[in-house]
Amino acid sequence: MARAMKRLGMPIAVFLGVGLIGLVATSWLLNREALRSAVEAQIRAVTGLDLVVKGSTDISLFPGSYVSFHDVGLKGGGTDEPALAVDVLTANLRLLPLLMQRFEIADLMMLRPHISVVREANGESNWTPFIATIARTMKPGADNQVSFSEIRIQDGTLTYEDLGRQMTEKLEDIDLSLAWPSISRSFAATGQFDWRGERIDGSVSVSDFLAALSGDRSGLKARLASAPLKLAFDGIVANRTSMMLEGTLTVDSPSLRNALRWTGQPPPGSGGFGRFALKARANVVGASIALTNVNVELDGNVAEGVMTYANNGRQSLQATLAADSLDFTPYISTFRLLAGSHDWNRQLFDLNSLLTTDLDMRLSAARVTVGPSKLGRTAFGANLRNGALALSVGEAQIYGGVAKGSFGLARADTVAEVKAQFQFTDVDLQSCVSELFGINKLSGRGNLGVSLVASGSSPFGLAQSLDGTASLTGHDGALAGFNAEQLLKRLERRPLSGAGNFRSGSTPYDNLTIAVKFSEGTAAAEDIRLEGPAARVTMTGTASVPAREFDMKGIASLTTTGSTPGFELPFVVQGPWDDPLIFPDPESLIRRSPASAPLLDAVKDRKTRDAVRSVIERFTGGGQKAAAPEAAAPSAPAANAKAN
Repeated sequence: MARAMKRLGMPIAVFLGVGLIGLVATSWLLNREALRSAVEAQIRAVTGLDLVVKGSTDISLFPGSYVSFHDVGLKGGGTDEPALAVDVLTANLRLLPLLMQRFEIADLMMLRPHISVVREANGESNWTPFIATIARTMKPGADNQVSFSEIRIQDGTLTYEDLGRQMTEKLEDIDLSLAWPSISRSFAATGQFDWRGERIDGSVSVSDFLAALSGDRSGLKARLASAPLKLAFDGIVANRTSMMLEGTLTVDSPSLRNALRWTGQPPPGSGGFGRFALKARANVVGASIALTNVNVELDGNVAEGVMTYANNGRQSLQATLAADSLDFTPYISTFRLLAGSHDWNRQLFDLNSLLTTDLDMRLSAARVTVGPSKLGRTAFGANLRNGALALSVGEAQIYGGVAKGSFGLARADTVAEVKAQFQFTDVDLQSCVSELFGINKLSGRGNLGVSLVASGSSPFGLAQSLDGTASLTGHDGALAGFNAEQLLKRLERRPLSGAGNFRSGSTPYDNLTIAVKFSEGTAAAEDIRLEGPAARVTMTGTASVPAREFDMKGIASLTTTGSTPGFELPFVVQGPWDDPLIFPDPESLIRRSPASAPLLDAVKDRKTRDAVRSVIERFTGGGQKAAAPEAAAPSAPAANAKAN
């Protein structure tokens, strides 16, 4: 065995020795100028670009076979500016052809290249001649068929300028390997680069490189991975009249807000848009993307449907999605109508997000959460165009009933113009009125309708300009804050027993009617009636929306079954919405007191001062010192006055 290996090794050693001697001899005898010219001509023939060498040229045949050009520019398309400028362009040569005095490039290596891509408004670019030339030279049987199958880029820079869209992008620190094996029709590019401060790992593979260069259909797989965003595509590509992609698209991001900001898109609002994932069948034509079989996740919300995105000078998004449950709380978490519990928020609106994108979306869900509000099956649409937002609710199960309506928001400089029309049918009034208006004194079931318009640069500004109407009809509930029946019966017996608490208990009702008209932030009561089993209440007056305060009067009366009218008591409601003061009209109580009624009558007649003095003495006991005999046995009227 050892002898056989020895006999086999001798010819190999002789062959290598001859090859080495031939290579050394070739390096002495080779015409280096002819080698340089041949390499330049081959690069020019393959790329279609003129090679301009401003620096020196290094030629080595042993131990490495290469030609290095320093300070190189490659020009094309009749432009003066080079499409590619390279600090060092190295062409590695094939060894065996070199021994036979043939110069074939094995691969190219570019050190610190500066690549400039300029796209004209008509879609052509300064690299169009290069694409056409390399597609021609890669065809089998071509006159100047490409000999090398790999290009390596180290520490490169790429500048992209779109003249039609007035856009410029820059990639830096590019380390990339481009390969199209001669025994295969495929093409692959793998490497890394920096874009907008983030390092991106990327890979692209094309199943039929020649077809792709010619604009014909070819398989395409692409992957981009960075900290803000990961993207993958698996499908086909074609570029006859415009770029076309069709396949499966996958996008994943730990924060969509950060990803949008990184890609130069202003994120909408200031809340939500965190974890994001999308998988869909994509059809890309030019700047338009149509997505079918969409499965999208955002902030824990998962939905399915179809989407379309276009960026033809202005971004637009259309979508029809269905979900089992949706939670919109993250998107309204930073929006506050109230600052604290008693005053409207005066922070200015940020309306810039209304101008960035056009939106047309249809959503349906079995369950929806909006802050503290829980909705059942809901279908609604959102349309945003030219800074005007329109929301329409086809039907929403909420507060135990159904809601329908629309909401409009338009931007005029820094002012928001708001229009709202909603109808709530057979809802639980306690939760509905409490969440919508911050009033927690009402219970029962009923219908609520609102039609409001306002404009302002803050929630307080909207409250100051509020116009419109609101109506409410309720049944089988109660009004908390006072017990009208108990209070009326007590005051009927003892009108001046006013030391009690008038803001405790509740007044049950069978029917409730409220009609209010808003004008410049003031709500005027047009019809307020409460009809209960034992008491009736009617009210008039106003309520200030900016100050969130009541200034109202009412009449409470006991319900009677006969023809005799029941006891009636005027009362006043004043103070903040969430905790108003409710107290009886003092003049009415004094008139109903047998001991104090003469006091009011006497005040009106200045000539009856003696009678006034007598009444005052009954309340104060001032006459006891002047009439000592009466002190031991007070008169009956005085005793009654004291009792009352």
